[in-house]
Amino acid sequence: LQQFSDTGSKKEHVKITSQAKPGFLERLSETSGGMLVGLVTFLLSFYLLFTNEGRALRTAKSLDEGLSLVVPLGSIQVVSQENEGRLVHLAGPLSTSKPLFDPSYGLSIHAVKLKRNVEMYQWVEYEDSKEYEENGEMKKETKYTYNTEWKSEVVNSRNFDREIGHKNPSAMAVESFTAVSPNVQVGSFVLSKGLVDKIDDFKQLSLSNLEDPHADVTRTGDYFYHSENPRRPEVGDLRVSFFYAGLSGYNPHLGSADKVTVVARQRGDQLIPYHAKSGDVLQILYPGDLSVEEVFQKEHASNTMKTWALRAAGWLAMFVGISLMTRIIYTLVDWFPVVRDLVNVGLKAFAFCVASSLSLLTISVGWFFYRPLWALLIGLLSIVPIVIARSRVLPKKHQ
Repeated sequence: LQQFSDTGSKKEHVKITSQAKPGFLERLSETSGGMLVGLVTFLLSFYLLFTNEGRALRTAKSLDEGLSLVVPLGSIQVVSQENEGRLVHLAGPLSTSKPLFDPSYGLSIHAVKLKRNVEMYQWVEYEDSKEYEENGEMKKETKYTYNTEWKSEVVNSRNFDREIGHKNPSAMAVESFTAVSPNVQVGSFVLSKGLVDKIDDFKQLSLSNLEDPHADVTRTGDYFYHSENPRRPEVGDLRVSFFYAGLSGYNPHLGSADKVTVVARQRGDQLIPYHAKSGDVLQILYPGDLSVEEVFQKEHASNTMKTWALRAAGWLAMFVGISLMTRIIYTLVDWFPVVRDLVNVGLKAFAFCVASSLSLLTISVGWFFYRPLWALLIGLLSIVPIVIARSRVLPKKHQ
């Protein structure tokens, strides 16, 4: 059953759907499906936590290995055969052989990358839903709101709840793209594709020094508009902006070339990936002029942040998996509100304690092959959540 209620504006409407409240067997069936999803999530969490520890330790050892072997180059203009095949460190301004062009808009720049970003003025649908019970039925009230916005991707209006009056074009007349310089150097050294990929600090390019490229294109601020009136755009109008990364050479409007610091393997005049004995591949690039120690400190910090992020993701996956697998207990007591609320709190506490203990235990197993003493300490920590939980349960039993 669907009921429509317009608010008086074409840009907003409300839809109410209702269905009979699901019976016990139906909810039990849904819970069984959730248990299967929970089991898969639970098992995946072990894989994520275990492999993450091995990855983190392997990366840390590879970085320590790299720091002990890296050779700082005295000059970036001279390619020394003495460093052939070695891990080297150098810093200097970027240079490219030819400027990057966008002939459609009469624009060129000496940079590593030039990105054309095209946006179209389109309808965008937002929905806000709330569920409630009324007359023994479950009802869902959804409020749909439509706004016009600039979007880089085509918004498919066919998926809207109400397309009439909110129809978008199916494609853009002008496409976005990113041009990359085929030859990027620091001094006499040519950067590998992997190093070039790391140059991604894009800045918007000012268009104030450019003329309107075509009669049907208007420049306003830092945008080219395909619109009759850029101040009052219509659905389907386009605006184009440009971004650059890795400025090379001197630009009278943008200043000096961007400096980068690189740690990679020297092969002739090429800077390529270095395969550490510990298992990782080292090809590092940072903006600015950094010392060897600063580069490896940043890499260690990045590795630590990634490790903790994946640990948190693994713990969360385990918590969700356990919660879904134990949901059936909540469903069985769903008819008794007071018991249901108590069981719900108990199940969440159970999932929290078990997920914490098993996560710590999995992490300790991951460390066992590398640092057995640390693994033992973490393994002992895994017992703490269970001990705390038991210590709280016992006093309640005595009461």
